[in-house]
Amino acid sequence: MNLFDTNILVYGYDTSEKEKRDKCFDILKDVFDGKEEGYVTNQILGELFYVLTQNMKKPLDDEYAKKIVDSFISSDNWKKINYNHNTLKKAMVYVRDYRIHFWDALIASTMIDNNILVIYTENEKDFKKIPGIKVINPFVDISE
Repeated sequence: MNLFDTNILVYGYDTSEKEKRDKCFDILKDVFDGKEEGYVTNQILGELFYVLTQNMKKPLDDEYAKKIVDSFISSDNWKKINYNHNTLKKAMVYVRDYRIHFWDALIASTMIDNNILVIYTENEKDFKKIPGIKVINPFVDISE
């Protein structure tokens, strides 16, 4: 069970980062094709839409970004999970104890509550601080 962070999803569609796009596109395609199991949170899907339309070098048209997010939502191969008030409480503790950004703490606590212990992300720094979570950075072999 692997959760995919927003940055991995974004790079799958960001044409300004060709090497990262190619690598992430292949990873995402494997999940869409049912070769791998992938999880995302509703928070991550919301962040995906925002980044695709507002926070990329070449932002995408809102309608195209909506189609991308809808493809994750409608895919049975992408499992969607969410948090509750207890998850939120745990995230606030993570912020205090591990000194990580709140939104990453919320992703981490949502993972833990759903027994997902592996995350694909470029953000090794924060997620490696959380006991029990394994981080896979698909870009470690890409020189920048």
